Amino acid sequence: MYRGGPWQEGTPQQGYQSRFTPQEVYRVAIREIDQHCKAAFGRPFAQLSRDSQLSLLEQLEKDAIALPSLSSKFFFELLLRNTDEGYFADPLYGGNRDKVGWRLLGFPGLPSREYRHLVTSDEPYHAEPVSVLDVQTGRVPVDAEGFPKHVIIKRDRQN
Repeated sequence: MYRGGPWQEGTPQQGYQSRFTPQEVYRVAIREIDQHCKAAFGRPFAQLSRDSQLSLLEQLEKDAIALPSLSSKFFFELLLRNTDEGYFADPLYGGNRDKVGWRLLGFPGLPSREYRHLVTSDEPYHAEPVSVLDVQTGRVPVDAEGFPKHVIIKRDRQN
């Protein structure tokens, strides 16, 4: 994370470049978006209709709203990336409640001894996802070497 300035538009290969930390980006952008919404609609973002919120997010993505302190597209891309990270991360970190992101993808989570057959087989592996949090809180049994014991999900041939 480069924060030393000057803060010119970088290339994707140059990574994160801003005078703000990610936390500061959120605080500044949310405040400035709310100010924009109050000026344009008479109320903050959270009080707008769903359609108005979606429209505003699309404008942020296109950099069509001029925020005083940073690019609206820069904020939108950070928000989208952090949303993806939260949706697909281990629930240990506070997102992906009930492992819904993993269930969506069919990702089983932590490695299990049952994974070994995947090396030599084209057989799909369908198991209840297991997270680090599941192991830490004792919600799933582990073998003698600490590998979680996955519960295999039986699926019919059509799935």
